[in-house]
Amino acid sequence: MWPNTHQPLRLSLIGMSGSGKSHWVKNLNALGCPTVCCDDQIEARLAPILKAGGYEGINGVAAWMGWPDNPKYAEREAQYLEEEIHTLGEVLTGLERESERSLVLDTTGSVIYAGNNLLLRLRRRMTVVYLAASAEEQQLLIERYLSDPKPVLWRGAFQPKKGESPKETVARCYPALMAARRQSYETLAHCTLQVADLHDPSFNAEAFLAKIHRQLERGR
Repeated sequence: MWPNTHQPLRLSLIGMSGSGKSHWVKNLNALGCPTVCCDDQIEARLAPILKAGGYEGINGVAAWMGWPDNPKYAEREAQYLEEEIHTLGEVLTGLERESERSLVLDTTGSVIYAGNNLLLRLRRRMTVVYLAASAEEQQLLIERYLSDPKPVLWRGAFQPKKGESPKETVARCYPALMAARRQSYETLAHCTLQVADLHDPSFNAEAFLAKIHRQLERGR
């Protein structure tokens, strides 16, 4: 339940990979909030394919997809998105059937590509919270992706130049990918939290929920 209310707590955290979605979902889970991690669900759905190729875990999904210059990348990007759409649809159907069920959803950075119908259902059934990274934090996200890749759907944003290595192209094009996604995240979200405001070690899950609640109240 939302603090001091009888309403079910239904939060969906959105934002780029590395923005802190999983961190806050785990903290809320420690409070007793039911949670679902879309990455885990997608990985489970892809498990037979991953196992056949010797891959496992979320990093295995990224390795299976490969860098965007991989000849099989477009096919695997589409396959990943198909499983993401299926996962999100299952979650929303469950919430539509159980009107009093609470849930905190850890989405992927690519949730915005799930299609208008699913995204409208997401906004209708859950409070969508965008974790927005500053310019400095975005640079850290790029460096993190280069050193420890997670699955990323580029959707045509990877545009190599002659003589560039794939990593050089990623470093150049990743900011454009983030900029293209930012507007979609902001449009989908009911409220936006700045990642920089959440770094204080004393800022706990209760404070996180209270901050969201205050923003929602101000928006009414």
